Amino acid sequence: MTEARPLSFVVIVSDTLRRDHVGAYGNDWIHTPALDRLASRAVVFDNHLIGSFPTMPARADLLTGRLSLTFMSWAPLPTDLPTLPQLLGEAGYLTMGIVDTPFYVRNGFGYDRGFQDFLWLRGQGDAKRMEERLDARSTWRHESDRWVARTTTAAEEWLERHYEEKFFLLVDVWDPHEPWNPPDYYTRLYAPDYDGRETETCYDNWREAGLTEDDVRLSHATYSGEISMVDRWVGRLVEKLDVLGIADTTVLVFLSDHGYYFGEHDYLGKSVWDADLGTQSWSPLYREIVEVPLLMQVPGVASRRTSALTTLVDVPATILDLAGAETPDDVAGRSLAPLLRGETDVHRELVISSWPLEYQKGRITIAVDSWPRRIARDQPLTVTGRGLSLLVGGPDDELELYDLASDDGEQHNIALERPDEAVALLSDALAELLACGASDELLAPRREALAHFRRAANLG
Repeated sequence: MTEARPLSFVVIVSDTLRRDHVGAYGNDWIHTPALDRLASRAVVFDNHLIGSFPTMPARADLLTGRLSLTFMSWAPLPTDLPTLPQLLGEAGYLTMGIVDTPFYVRNGFGYDRGFQDFLWLRGQGDAKRMEERLDARSTWRHESDRWVARTTTAAEEWLERHYEEKFFLLVDVWDPHEPWNPPDYYTRLYAPDYDGRETETCYDNWREAGLTEDDVRLSHATYSGEISMVDRWVGRLVEKLDVLGIADTTVLVFLSDHGYYFGEHDYLGKSVWDADLGTQSWSPLYREIVEVPLLMQVPGVASRRTSALTTLVDVPATILDLAGAETPDDVAGRSLAPLLRGETDVHRELVISSWPLEYQKGRITIAVDSWPRRIARDQPLTVTGRGLSLLVGGPDDELELYDLASDDGEQHNIALERPDEAVALLSDALAELLACGASDELLAPRREALAHFRRAANLG
Protein backbone atom coordinates (compact mmCIF):
# COMPACT_ATOMS: atom_id res chain seq x y z
CA MET A 1 0.00 0.00 0.00
CA THR A 2 1.41 3.37 -1.00
CA GLU A 3 1.70 5.86 1.85
CA ALA A 4 -0.51 8.95 1.37
CA ARG A 5 1.41 12.03 0.34
CA PRO A 6 1.49 14.82 2.96
CA LEU A 7 -0.50 17.94 2.21
CA SER A 8 1.18 20.93 0.59
CA PHE A 9 -0.14 24.49 0.79
CA VAL A 10 -0.57 27.38 -1.64
CA VAL A 11 -1.86 30.63 -0.14
CA ILE A 12 -2.79 33.39 -2.59
CA VAL A 13 -3.34 36.91 -1.27
CA SER A 14 -4.91 39.56 -3.48
CA ASP A 15 -4.78 43.02 -1.93
CA THR A 16 -7.83 45.31 -1.61
CA LEU A 17 -10.40 42.87 -3.02
CA ARG A 18 -13.96 43.48 -1.88
CA ARG A 19 -16.00 40.36 -1.31
CA ASP A 20 -19.06 41.74 -3.09
CA HIS A 21 -16.99 42.15 -6.27
CA VAL A 22 -16.63 38.39 -6.84
CA GLY A 23 -19.22 36.37 -8.73
CA ALA A 24 -19.16 33.53 -6.21
CA TYR A 25 -20.34 36.04 -3.60
CA GLY A 26 -23.26 37.28 -5.66
CA ASN A 27 -21.76 39.87 -7.99
CA ASP A 28 -23.39 39.64 -11.41
CA TRP A 29 -21.49 42.28 -13.37
CA ILE A 30 -17.76 41.80 -12.69
CA HIS A 31 -16.12 38.95 -14.58
CA THR A 32 -14.39 36.54 -12.16
CA PRO A 33 -14.79 33.13 -13.86
CA ALA A 34 -11.61 31.63 -12.40
CA LEU A 35 -12.47 32.50 -8.81
CA ASP A 36 -16.01 31.30 -9.40
CA ARG A 37 -14.67 27.93 -10.61
CA LEU A 38 -12.43 27.71 -7.57
CA ALA A 39 -15.41 28.48 -5.33
CA SER A 40 -17.33 25.58 -6.92
CA ARG A 41 -14.58 23.24 -5.67
CA ALA A 42 -13.90 24.95 -2.36
CA VAL A 43 -15.37 25.76 0.98
CA VAL A 44 -16.72 29.30 0.63
CA PHE A 45 -16.70 31.42 3.76
CA ASP A 46 -19.64 33.81 3.57
CA ASN A 47 -18.83 35.76 6.73
CA HIS A 48 -15.07 36.09 6.61
CA LEU A 49 -13.94 39.46 7.98
CA ILE A 50 -10.66 41.29 8.27
CA GLY A 51 -8.82 41.49 11.57
CA SER A 52 -5.89 43.91 11.74
CA PHE A 53 -6.00 46.75 9.21
CA PRO A 54 -4.55 47.81 6.79
CA THR A 55 -1.92 46.12 4.58
CA MET A 56 0.98 45.12 6.81
CA PRO A 57 -0.95 44.64 10.07
CA ALA A 58 -3.02 42.13 8.07
CA ARG A 59 0.15 40.36 6.89
CA ALA A 60 1.33 40.23 10.50
CA ASP A 61 -1.93 38.44 11.37
CA LEU A 62 -1.37 35.96 8.55
CA LEU A 63 2.29 35.30 9.33
CA THR A 64 2.04 35.06 13.14
CA GLY A 65 -1.52 33.93 13.88
CA ARG A 66 -1.72 36.71 16.45
CA LEU A 67 -4.06 39.70 16.32
CA SER A 68 -1.38 42.25 15.57
CA LEU A 69 -3.63 45.26 16.14
CA THR A 70 -3.37 44.55 19.88
CA PHE A 71 0.40 44.89 20.20
CA MET A 72 1.97 46.53 17.13
CA SER A 73 1.39 49.17 14.50
CA TRP A 74 2.51 49.31 10.86
CA ALA A 75 5.96 48.20 11.89
CA PRO A 76 8.69 45.59 11.42
CA LEU A 77 7.67 42.07 12.30
CA PRO A 78 8.80 41.40 15.89
CA THR A 79 11.80 39.08 15.85
CA ASP A 80 10.66 37.15 18.92
CA LEU A 81 7.48 35.88 17.27
CA PRO A 82 7.62 32.58 15.38
CA THR A 83 6.19 32.85 11.88
CA LEU A 84 4.00 30.47 9.93
CA PRO A 85 6.74 29.60 7.39
CA GLN A 86 9.23 29.12 10.21
CA LEU A 87 6.95 26.66 12.01
CA LEU A 88 6.22 24.81 8.79
CA GLY A 89 9.91 24.70 7.94
CA GLU A 90 10.59 23.09 11.31
CA ALA A 91 7.90 20.53 10.42
CA GLY A 92 9.75 19.56 7.25
CA TYR A 93 8.13 21.82 4.68
CA LEU A 94 9.94 23.65 1.91
CA THR A 95 8.76 27.25 2.35
CA MET A 96 8.71 29.93 -0.34
CA GLY A 97 7.31 33.44 -0.62
CA ILE A 98 6.73 35.14 -3.99
CA VAL A 99 5.35 38.66 -3.65
CA ASP A 100 5.03 41.96 -5.45
CA THR A 101 3.38 43.68 -2.48
CA PRO A 102 6.11 46.24 -1.79
CA PHE A 103 6.34 46.33 1.99
CA TYR A 104 7.58 42.90 3.06
CA VAL A 105 11.25 43.79 3.17
CA ARG A 106 11.45 47.54 2.51
CA ASN A 107 13.16 49.45 5.32
CA GLY A 108 14.10 46.23 7.10
CA PHE A 109 10.53 45.24 7.93
CA GLY A 110 11.46 41.55 7.88
CA TYR A 111 8.17 40.01 6.76
CA ASP A 112 10.21 37.47 4.81
CA ARG A 113 11.47 35.97 8.08
CA GLY A 114 11.08 32.22 8.29
CA PHE A 115 10.87 31.57 4.55
CA GLN A 116 13.64 29.34 3.26
CA ASP A 117 13.54 31.29 0.02
CA PHE A 118 11.83 34.54 -0.89
CA LEU A 119 11.32 36.52 -4.08
CA TRP A 120 10.19 40.14 -4.12
CA LEU A 121 9.32 41.38 -7.60
CA ARG A 122 10.04 45.08 -7.36
CA GLY A 123 7.89 47.70 -8.99
CA GLN A 124 4.62 48.12 -7.14
CA GLY A 125 4.18 51.17 -4.96
CA ASP A 126 3.36 54.82 -4.74
CA ALA A 127 4.57 56.66 -7.84
CA LYS A 128 5.37 59.75 -5.79
CA ARG A 129 7.74 57.98 -3.43
CA MET A 130 8.83 54.69 -4.98
CA GLU A 131 10.54 55.47 -8.23
CA GLU A 132 11.22 51.87 -9.16
CA ARG A 133 7.55 51.51 -10.09
CA LEU A 134 7.78 54.32 -12.60
CA ASP A 135 10.85 52.73 -14.15
CA ALA A 136 9.20 49.31 -14.28
CA ARG A 137 6.10 50.66 -15.99
CA SER A 138 8.21 52.03 -18.82
CA THR A 139 8.89 48.42 -19.83
CA TRP A 140 5.22 47.43 -20.15
CA ARG A 141 4.28 46.25 -23.62
CA HIS A 142 1.86 43.41 -22.96
CA GLU A 143 -0.56 42.23 -20.29
CA SER A 144 2.03 39.69 -19.23
CA ASP A 145 4.24 42.59 -18.12
CA ARG A 146 1.79 43.56 -15.36
CA TRP A 147 2.74 42.62 -11.85
CA VAL A 148 0.03 40.08 -11.17
CA ALA A 149 1.11 38.28 -14.35
CA ARG A 150 4.80 38.34 -13.44
CA THR A 151 4.20 37.22 -9.88
CA THR A 152 1.85 34.35 -10.66
CA THR A 153 4.11 33.25 -13.53
CA ALA A 154 7.06 33.18 -11.14
CA ALA A 155 4.94 31.05 -8.80
CA GLU A 156 4.10 28.65 -11.65
CA GLU A 157 7.76 28.30 -12.51
CA TRP A 158 8.64 27.62 -8.87
CA LEU A 159 5.97 24.92 -8.70
CA GLU A 160 7.36 23.28 -11.81
CA ARG A 161 10.65 22.83 -9.96
CA HIS A 162 9.29 21.80 -6.56
CA TYR A 163 5.86 20.22 -7.01
CA GLU A 164 7.10 16.78 -5.97
CA GLU A 165 8.19 18.11 -2.57
CA LYS A 166 6.16 18.92 0.55
CA PHE A 167 5.87 22.70 0.36
CA PHE A 168 4.25 25.89 1.60
CA LEU A 169 4.01 28.62 -1.05
CA LEU A 170 2.77 32.13 -0.32
CA VAL A 171 1.87 34.21 -3.40
CA ASP A 172 1.02 37.82 -2.55
CA VAL A 173 -0.13 40.09 -5.37
CA TRP A 174 -0.84 43.76 -4.66
CA ASP A 175 -3.42 44.11 -7.43
CA PRO A 176 -6.19 45.28 -7.46
CA HIS A 177 -4.67 47.88 -5.12
CA GLU A 178 -4.38 51.29 -6.72
CA PRO A 179 -3.00 52.70 -8.96
CA TRP A 180 -5.52 50.97 -11.21
CA ASN A 181 -3.87 50.52 -14.56
CA PRO A 182 -4.90 47.25 -16.22
CA PRO A 183 -4.83 47.08 -20.01
CA ASP A 184 -7.62 49.30 -21.32
CA TYR A 185 -9.63 46.37 -22.63
CA TYR A 186 -10.28 45.20 -19.07
CA THR A 187 -11.58 48.59 -17.96
CA ARG A 188 -13.79 48.86 -21.05
CA LEU A 189 -15.66 45.78 -19.86
CA TYR A 190 -17.11 48.13 -17.23
CA ALA A 191 -16.82 51.56 -18.87
CA PRO A 192 -17.11 51.28 -22.69
CA ASP A 193 -16.36 55.00 -22.96
CA TYR A 194 -13.06 54.70 -21.07
CA ASP A 195 -10.45 57.01 -22.63
CA GLY A 196 -7.35 55.46 -21.10
CA ARG A 197 -6.66 58.00 -18.35
CA GLU A 198 -5.39 56.77 -15.01
CA THR A 199 -7.78 57.71 -12.25
CA GLU A 200 -6.75 58.90 -8.80
CA THR A 201 -8.14 58.07 -5.40
CA CYS A 202 -8.59 60.82 -2.82
CA TYR A 203 -8.77 58.97 0.52
CA ASP A 204 -11.48 61.40 1.59
CA ASN A 205 -15.06 62.46 1.04
CA TRP A 206 -14.98 62.46 -2.74
CA ARG A 207 -17.32 65.42 -3.11
CA GLU A 208 -15.34 67.55 -0.68
CA ALA A 209 -12.18 66.56 -2.54
CA GLY A 210 -13.61 68.08 -5.72
CA LEU A 211 -14.21 64.84 -7.61
CA THR A 212 -17.24 64.20 -9.79
CA GLU A 213 -19.55 61.22 -10.05
CA ASP A 214 -17.81 60.40 -13.32
CA ASP A 215 -14.44 60.34 -11.55
CA VAL A 216 -15.80 57.82 -9.06
CA ARG A 217 -17.42 55.78 -11.83
CA LEU A 218 -14.19 55.54 -13.82
CA SER A 219 -12.19 54.74 -10.69
CA HIS A 220 -14.58 51.90 -9.99
CA ALA A 221 -14.32 50.70 -13.58
CA THR A 222 -10.51 50.62 -13.56
CA TYR A 223 -10.58 48.81 -10.20
CA SER A 224 -13.07 46.29 -11.58
CA GLY A 225 -10.85 45.85 -14.63
CA GLU A 226 -7.94 45.00 -12.35
CA ILE A 227 -10.10 42.43 -10.55
CA SER A 228 -10.81 40.69 -13.84
CA MET A 229 -7.11 40.79 -14.72
CA VAL A 230 -6.22 39.32 -11.31
CA ASP A 231 -8.86 36.64 -11.82
CA ARG A 232 -7.31 35.59 -15.11
CA TRP A 233 -3.77 35.21 -13.79
CA VAL A 234 -4.74 33.68 -10.48
CA GLY A 235 -6.81 31.23 -12.49
CA ARG A 236 -3.72 30.17 -14.43
CA LEU A 237 -1.91 29.48 -11.18
CA VAL A 238 -4.83 27.48 -9.80
CA GLU A 239 -4.98 25.44 -13.02
CA LYS A 240 -1.27 24.68 -12.68
CA LEU A 241 -2.01 22.50 -9.66
CA ASP A 242 -4.19 20.32 -11.90
CA VAL A 243 -1.61 20.29 -14.68
CA LEU A 244 1.09 19.16 -12.25
CA GLY A 245 -1.20 16.52 -10.76
CA ILE A 246 -1.04 17.89 -7.23
CA ALA A 247 -4.50 19.42 -6.79
CA ASP A 248 -5.59 16.39 -4.77
CA THR A 249 -2.71 16.80 -2.31
CA THR A 250 -2.55 20.60 -2.06
CA VAL A 251 -4.57 22.90 0.17
CA LEU A 252 -5.32 26.06 -1.82
CA VAL A 253 -6.33 29.24 0.01
CA PHE A 254 -7.45 32.48 -1.63
CA LEU A 255 -8.01 35.59 0.48
CA SER A 256 -7.70 39.37 0.68
CA ASP A 257 -6.68 41.84 3.37
CA HIS A 258 -9.45 44.48 3.14
CA GLY A 259 -11.86 46.20 0.78
CA TYR A 260 -12.35 49.72 -0.52
CA TYR A 261 -14.95 52.48 -0.78
CA PHE A 262 -16.23 53.63 -4.15
CA GLY A 263 -18.66 56.32 -3.09
CA GLU A 264 -20.28 54.40 -0.24
CA HIS A 265 -20.62 56.57 2.86
CA ASP A 266 -19.29 59.36 0.59
CA TYR A 267 -15.73 57.95 0.63
CA LEU A 268 -13.29 57.08 -2.12
CA GLY A 269 -10.41 55.11 -0.63
CA LYS A 270 -9.91 52.98 2.44
CA SER A 271 -9.08 55.70 4.96
CA VAL A 272 -9.39 59.45 5.43
CA TRP A 273 -6.29 61.54 5.72
CA ASP A 274 -4.85 64.83 4.55
CA ALA A 275 -1.47 64.33 2.87
CA ASP A 276 -0.67 68.04 3.00
CA LEU A 277 -1.44 68.41 6.69
CA GLY A 278 -0.18 64.93 7.55
CA THR A 279 -3.25 64.11 9.63
CA GLN A 280 -5.40 61.01 9.71
CA SER A 281 -9.02 61.75 10.51
CA TRP A 282 -12.01 59.52 11.29
CA SER A 283 -11.60 56.41 9.12
CA PRO A 284 -14.47 54.01 9.79
CA LEU A 285 -14.39 50.38 8.72
CA TYR A 286 -17.82 49.69 7.27
CA ARG A 287 -18.84 46.51 5.41
CA GLU A 288 -17.14 47.62 2.19
CA ILE A 289 -13.81 47.45 4.06
CA VAL A 290 -14.26 44.52 6.45
CA GLU A 291 -15.95 41.93 4.21
CA VAL A 292 -13.41 39.98 2.15
CA PRO A 293 -13.36 36.64 0.35
CA LEU A 294 -11.98 33.43 1.77
CA LEU A 295 -11.96 30.30 -0.38
CA MET A 296 -10.30 27.07 0.78
CA GLN A 297 -9.94 24.07 -1.51
CA VAL A 298 -8.91 21.11 0.63
CA PRO A 299 -8.23 17.58 -0.62
CA GLY A 300 -10.98 15.20 0.44
CA VAL A 301 -13.29 18.02 1.53
CA ALA A 302 -16.53 18.58 -0.38
CA SER A 303 -17.40 22.05 -1.61
CA ARG A 304 -19.85 23.89 0.61
CA ARG A 305 -20.66 27.30 2.01
CA THR A 306 -20.51 28.26 5.64
CA SER A 307 -22.04 31.24 7.41
CA ALA A 308 -19.62 31.03 10.34
CA LEU A 309 -17.87 34.21 11.47
CA THR A 310 -14.15 33.87 10.71
CA THR A 311 -11.12 36.17 10.52
CA LEU A 312 -7.58 36.16 9.15
CA VAL A 313 -5.75 34.74 12.17
CA ASP A 314 -7.86 31.59 11.75
CA VAL A 315 -6.10 30.84 8.44
CA PRO A 316 -2.57 30.21 9.82
CA ALA A 317 -4.06 28.26 12.72
CA THR A 318 -5.86 26.06 10.18
CA ILE A 319 -2.75 25.52 8.07
CA LEU A 320 -0.71 24.49 11.10
CA ASP A 321 -3.49 22.13 12.15
CA LEU A 322 -3.80 20.49 8.73
CA ALA A 323 -0.01 20.20 8.46
CA GLY A 324 0.29 18.60 11.88
CA ALA A 325 2.79 21.30 12.85
CA GLU A 326 3.34 22.85 16.25
CA THR A 327 0.94 25.69 17.08
CA PRO A 328 2.24 28.20 19.65
CA ASP A 329 0.04 28.68 22.71
CA ASP A 330 -0.39 32.41 22.11
CA VAL A 331 -1.82 32.06 18.61
CA ALA A 332 -5.17 33.89 18.56
CA GLY A 333 -6.49 32.00 15.55
CA ARG A 334 -8.78 29.01 15.79
CA SER A 335 -8.55 26.17 13.30
CA LEU A 336 -11.28 26.10 10.68
CA ALA A 337 -10.97 22.33 10.27
CA PRO A 338 -14.37 21.56 11.90
CA LEU A 339 -16.00 23.99 9.44
CA LEU A 340 -14.14 22.42 6.53
CA ARG A 341 -15.40 19.00 7.53
CA GLY A 342 -18.96 20.30 7.77
CA GLU A 343 -19.24 19.44 11.45
CA THR A 344 -20.52 22.90 12.42
CA ASP A 345 -21.35 26.35 11.12
CA VAL A 346 -20.46 28.12 14.35
CA HIS A 347 -16.93 29.39 14.90
CA ARG A 348 -16.76 32.83 16.56
CA GLU A 349 -19.32 34.90 18.41
CA LEU A 350 -17.73 38.11 17.17
CA VAL A 351 -14.91 39.42 14.99
CA ILE A 352 -12.92 42.59 15.68
CA SER A 353 -11.67 44.54 12.66
CA SER A 354 -9.48 47.49 13.50
CA TRP A 355 -6.68 49.87 12.88
CA PRO A 356 -3.79 49.24 15.29
CA LEU A 357 -4.97 50.20 18.76
CA GLU A 358 -1.88 52.41 18.95
CA TYR A 359 -3.61 54.78 16.50
CA GLN A 360 -4.88 57.00 19.30
CA LYS A 361 -5.70 60.69 19.21
CA GLY A 362 -2.61 62.91 19.15
CA ARG A 363 -0.08 60.20 18.35
CA ILE A 364 2.19 60.33 15.33
CA THR A 365 2.68 57.21 13.27
CA ILE A 366 5.01 56.57 10.36
CA ALA A 367 4.08 53.83 7.94
CA VAL A 368 6.41 52.17 5.47
CA ASP A 369 5.78 54.94 2.94
CA SER A 370 7.68 57.26 5.36
CA TRP A 371 4.82 59.76 5.55
CA PRO A 372 4.33 60.86 9.18
CA ARG A 373 0.66 61.06 10.17
CA ARG A 374 -0.75 62.69 13.27
CA ILE A 375 -3.82 60.80 14.43
CA ALA A 376 -6.55 63.42 14.67
CA ARG A 377 -9.10 61.12 16.35
CA ASP A 378 -9.05 57.72 18.01
CA GLN A 379 -9.39 55.41 15.04
CA PRO A 380 -12.62 53.41 15.14
CA LEU A 381 -12.72 49.66 15.41
CA THR A 382 -15.56 47.54 14.08
CA VAL A 383 -17.12 44.65 16.00
CA THR A 384 -19.23 42.23 13.99
CA GLY A 385 -21.52 39.93 15.92
CA ARG A 386 -24.39 37.76 14.79
CA GLY A 387 -26.42 40.17 12.69
CA LEU A 388 -24.96 43.33 14.23
CA SER A 389 -22.12 45.69 13.44
CA LEU A 390 -20.74 48.16 15.98
CA LEU A 391 -18.24 50.98 15.36
CA VAL A 392 -16.51 52.64 18.28
CA GLY A 393 -13.71 55.18 18.53
CA GLY A 394 -12.85 57.17 21.63
CA PRO A 395 -14.98 58.93 24.28
CA ASP A 396 -15.53 61.96 22.04
CA ASP A 397 -16.97 59.93 19.18
CA GLU A 398 -20.47 58.69 18.53
CA LEU A 399 -20.93 54.95 18.96
CA GLU A 400 -22.64 53.34 15.96
CA LEU A 401 -24.70 50.14 15.92
CA TYR A 402 -26.33 48.65 12.80
CA ASP A 403 -28.75 45.78 12.26
CA LEU A 404 -27.22 44.03 9.27
CA ALA A 405 -30.35 41.99 8.53
CA SER A 406 -32.41 45.08 7.77
CA ASP A 407 -29.66 47.64 7.07
CA ASP A 408 -26.65 46.04 5.42
CA GLY A 409 -25.66 49.46 4.02
CA GLU A 410 -25.21 50.71 7.60
CA GLN A 411 -27.28 53.87 7.19
CA HIS A 412 -29.43 53.89 10.35
CA ASN A 413 -27.59 54.02 13.67
CA ILE A 414 -29.69 52.13 16.25
CA ALA A 415 -27.27 52.40 19.20
CA LEU A 416 -29.61 54.55 21.30
CA GLU A 417 -32.60 52.44 20.25
CA ARG A 418 -30.96 49.18 21.37
CA PRO A 419 -28.35 50.32 23.90
CA ASP A 420 -28.21 47.06 25.84
CA GLU A 421 -27.09 45.19 22.72
CA ALA A 422 -24.48 47.85 21.95
CA VAL A 423 -23.07 47.66 25.47
CA ALA A 424 -23.02 43.85 25.45
CA LEU A 425 -21.25 43.65 22.08
CA LEU A 426 -18.64 46.24 23.02
CA SER A 427 -18.05 44.66 26.43
CA ASP A 428 -17.50 41.26 24.82
CA ALA A 429 -15.11 42.84 22.30
CA LEU A 430 -13.05 44.48 25.04
CA ALA A 431 -12.80 41.14 26.82
CA GLU A 432 -11.65 39.52 23.57
CA LEU A 433 -9.01 42.19 23.00
CA LEU A 434 -7.74 41.75 26.54
CA ALA A 435 -7.50 37.99 26.01
CA CYS A 436 -5.53 38.62 22.81
CA GLY A 437 -2.93 40.64 24.72
CA ALA A 438 -4.06 44.26 24.40
CA SER A 439 -2.69 46.46 27.18
CA ASP A 440 -4.83 48.54 29.52
CA GLU A 441 -3.31 51.67 27.99
CA LEU A 442 -4.43 50.74 24.48
CA LEU A 443 -7.90 49.75 25.64
CA ALA A 444 -8.43 52.91 27.73
CA PRO A 445 -10.12 55.03 24.98
CA ARG A 446 -12.55 52.20 24.21
CA ARG A 447 -13.42 51.73 27.86
CA GLU A 448 -13.98 55.47 28.19
CA ALA A 449 -16.19 55.33 25.10
CA LEU A 450 -18.22 52.54 26.68
CA ALA A 451 -18.66 54.50 29.90
CA HIS A 452 -19.61 57.64 27.97
CA PHE A 453 -22.22 55.71 25.96
CA ARG A 454 -23.73 54.14 29.05
CA ARG A 455 -24.25 57.61 30.49
CA ALA A 456 -25.71 58.95 27.25
CA ALA A 457 -28.10 56.01 27.06
CA ASN A 458 -29.07 56.40 30.75
CA LEU A 459 -27.84 52.92 31.58
CA GLY A 460 -26.08 54.03 34.76
